[in-house]
Amino acid sequence: MALMSLSTPWHSRLTLTGQAAQHWMAEWWQLAQLAAVILVLTLSPSSYQRASRRVLAWHVYTSTAPVLLGFSLLCALVSLVLTRIVVVTAHSYGLSQYGLQLVIRVLVLELIPLTAALFVALRCTIPDGAELTALQASGQLERLRNEGTEPMRQEVLPRVVAGMFAGITLAALSCVVALAVAYVTAYGFAVSGLAGFTRLFGQVFTPAVTLILVVKTLFFCLAVAIIPMASALYGMRGASARSSAEMRGLVRMFAVLVLVEVASLVGNYY
Repeated sequence: MALMSLSTPWHSRLTLTGQAAQHWMAEWWQLAQLAAVILVLTLSPSSYQRASRRVLAWHVYTSTAPVLLGFSLLCALVSLVLTRIVVVTAHSYGLSQYGLQLVIRVLVLELIPLTAALFVALRCTIPDGAELTALQASGQLERLRNEGTEPMRQEVLPRVVAGMFAGITLAALSCVVALAVAYVTAYGFAVSGLAGFTRLFGQVFTPAVTLILVVKTLFFCLAVAIIPMASALYGMRGASARSSAEMRGLVRMFAVLVLVEVASLVGNYY
């Protein structure tokens, strides 16, 4: 009897651990399934009929246009401050030839893609996921199924594509803005430094580094676009359960972003 009483807590803990592991694997499997379905729908011509194009264009516009100018100005301001600090500090230590290269590597390769993805998540995809949760709770998605309309194509796909488009657009535009600000800060508005800046740009953006930057940006945008939708679709019912599902979704999103960033750092510097 004493032996059985001692083994019971361990058995309960093992059972709870196994259930938690199964639940964790099921959530990641659902996320992978949703990503595969979205990929198939994105490549399907039937997803771009006239009515679908109108909904998709509206989501893309509302997710990108309102934040484009503000994020670009913020990026220009931060780039100006960081570039000035790094260039002046490098010059004071006699390393002025490395200052601008450090700015380009830190800003364009590391900070801007991650910042753009997080900004899109907070501004666009997480609110879109909350809207999708409300639609599911109100039965709107079920009514669409009963009417013969696919909710995945009508409600989920436009939000995911809009989130990815917004993230890629903000990252690309911010990289251009940061490079322009770095050039003006280092050389002024004269064109005499264009040859040196172009040579420096070529030294930093090798084919391998450019490929890693593009792939990293795509994975960042995919993560912030897919994971909030997966949390909205597969989260449990009830206010506390929805909050728990949203929190797990945020943790999962940050975990994916960190893993992608670590992989890119390994690819760039090892």
